[in-house]
Amino acid sequence: MRSMNKAMLIGRLAADPEKRITTSGKNVCFFPIAINRDWKSSDGQKSQTTDYHRVVSWQKLAEICGKHLRKGMGVYVEGRLMNRAFNGKDGEKKYMTEIVLENLNILDWLDDKTGEKDVVLKDLVED
Repeated sequence: MRSMNKAMLIGRLAADPEKRITTSGKNVCFFPIAINRDWKSSDGQKSQTTDYHRVVSWQKLAEICGKHLRKGMGVYVEGRLMNRAFNGKDGEKKYMTEIVLENLNILDWLDDKTGEKDVVLKDLVED
């Protein structure tokens, strides 16, 4: 039996991407995406919650993310889940699950000067 590790998410950037260069010279970029989820409770009350996921991209994808992505932009991300452990500032062992980006589609663009959505592209995507 073959295994599969795949995550596909559509959401909005919850913060601007954070781009770095590792000590070995590789480009890396981190950003959180927010995904809204709606449901009705047993008494019929509408509710909404937001889940946040950390996405990490490497090399050329990291350059693209750092250059073109901004907080609030809609994106489709596809990648694999990766768990990692590290020691926090308090010395405690911490655990984190990230999505290692393999494919990115930018669903709407923001104008660099105003921060407003590019209406032409947005209209094309929503049709």
